[in-house]
Amino acid sequence: MKLLRTDSTNKDFIELVKQLDADLAIRDGDDHPFYDQFNKIDSIKYTVVAYDENNTSVGCGAIKQFEPNVMEVKRMYVPLEQRGKGIAVEVLKELETWAKELGNSKCILETGIKQPEAISLYKKCGYRFIDNYGQYAGVENSICFEKLLKKQDV
Repeated sequence: MKLLRTDSTNKDFIELVKQLDADLAIRDGDDHPFYDQFNKIDSIKYTVVAYDENNTSVGCGAIKQFEPNVMEVKRMYVPLEQRGKGIAVEVLKELETWAKELGNSKCILETGIKQPEAISLYKKCGYRFIDNYGQYAGVENSICFEKLLKKQDV
């Protein structure tokens, strides 16, 4: 697997995000428009796309500055047929490494209670539950996490 650091203009990233949004529209149901407004990709500077040995895009993720020293993980996705291969773990590790290189000490993220695969991923990768932050405060279907970025983590 090859990981490419790019930005939100990458065509493979855009295609994977379209697949992600289609999946989330089903999972989120009536709540999708609320979440969708916070997931625009037009100004994301830091994205990672994973490619398999055939140079096919098989996963993605992004980070964006949330506040000083804190990056927010966004748009993590691996197509269903590619899951279980460790792709998301590698993409997330690369995003954390990049966040640290950019001078950040923490990553935060939000996911939905209807995304058990994502919740499992973040727990496995050392993220811990936190109170819902920002626009997700008080939103019952949201779960928020954080991870402190230590030198040995990246």
